[in-house]
Amino acid sequence: MLFVAGFGPIVRDPAASRNFYSEALGLEFKEDTNGYLYTRQLGDAKPFALWPLAQSAEFFFGTDQLPSNLAVRQAWIEFNAGNIENSTEELKSQGYALLVATRKEPWGQVDTRMLGPEGQLVGITQTPSMRK
Repeated sequence: MLFVAGFGPIVRDPAASRNFYSEALGLEFKEDTNGYLYTRQLGDAKPFALWPLAQSAEFFFGTDQLPSNLAVRQAWIEFNAGNIENSTEELKSQGYALLVATRKEPWGQVDTRMLGPEGQLVGITQTPSMRK
């Protein structure tokens, strides 16, 4: 394999998902005639990873088990932000419930994390090691 050729949520509520990814996160989409939204403006996907459920639960919720009111997540996605503080404040001002807000990790990454409209784990990060 050479690179990640595509990744994205399968949406149940297209309007809510479009608002979240386009308005809240600021992604610019092109739209096919059938309503399929896509962008090629994000550059390379870094990294593609297999994240064990117990580790992701610990990372988001502080325990190796998901809260009982949540279904098991099938995927996660992270977007690297230009300014994590501004991005976090914008998400808060739009009423999104954040699981983690501007948390600094031991390796230098700063995270803001939430559930997207599809229930997918979404991270907004600032990762110095991924910047050129």
